[in-house]
Amino acid sequence: MTVVPVADRPVALIDLLDRLLQGGVVITGDLVLSIADVDLVRIDLRAVIAPVAAAAVDAATQPL
Repeated sequence: MTVVPVADRPVALIDLLDRLLQGGVVITGDLVLSIADVDLVRIDLRAVIAPVAAAAVDAATQPL
């Protein structure tokens, strides 16, 4: 039996997403629409993606 190092193993996209979503992911971004160096619209985006079970446990342990 040969042992393949982790860096050499092929990883499917679904496996990567599954591993990321098990612990939760925070996505942030900024979007600025401007004309002639004048900012017209600025949008700050923030999203927290977590499993429902983890969010329920966190909500149950947080004080009101």
